[in-house]
Amino acid sequence: MENNETEWLVEAQRGDSQAFTCLVEFYQKPVHNLCYRMLGNADDAEDAAQETFMRAYKAIRRYDNKRPFSTWLLSIAAHFCIDQIRRRRFPMVSVEELPYPDLPEPSPGLEVNLSRKEEQNKVRALLNRLEPLDRAAVVLYYWYDYSYDEICESLSLSLSALKSRLHRARRAMAEHWVENQSQQAEFKLGSHAPGRNDTFLVERMTS
Repeated sequence: MENNETEWLVEAQRGDSQAFTCLVEFYQKPVHNLCYRMLGNADDAEDAAQETFMRAYKAIRRYDNKRPFSTWLLSIAAHFCIDQIRRRRFPMVSVEELPYPDLPEPSPGLEVNLSRKEEQNKVRALLNRLEPLDRAAVVLYYWYDYSYDEICESLSLSLSALKSRLHRARRAMAEHWVENQSQQAEFKLGSHAPGRNDTFLVERMTS
């Protein structure tokens, strides 16, 4: 789909529902992915994405076009997911606690796919351990490549608070990851504050 975001925003703020539909179609995947990373469940992510766009539609006239629309939209999604996590009356079930299904004998390529899926599940379990705000910061920083300023604006955090949360979350995830890895895993926990060089950590976790 061709990106005519500026035109869509102008028309949407004038009440054009079709223009807003174009925005929904263009941003549906990144919004859903963020919600899934935050909530860890496909159905919950779908509901959260729908709620995000409903809230964005109601507030579109108040949107400040000096601010990137993607930042504004994902901020709505992140805050909604944070609220949902905090309102849950029971803890999320850890991936490790789920029963393992019976699997057929490996076929060519199956072992690789299962290994990748297993590591993705481990990453999801690590995210589930984090506090909601820490989880949002990690997802926006590592998976969406947001700058510190963009995350601070989206989550209403000071720069020092954001760096502290990222540092704490990265160390916690790394420590749990190392605990679950075999002796063959080539992984080393860094001790410095998070930065762009630390993206190797998340790339290693999501490979």
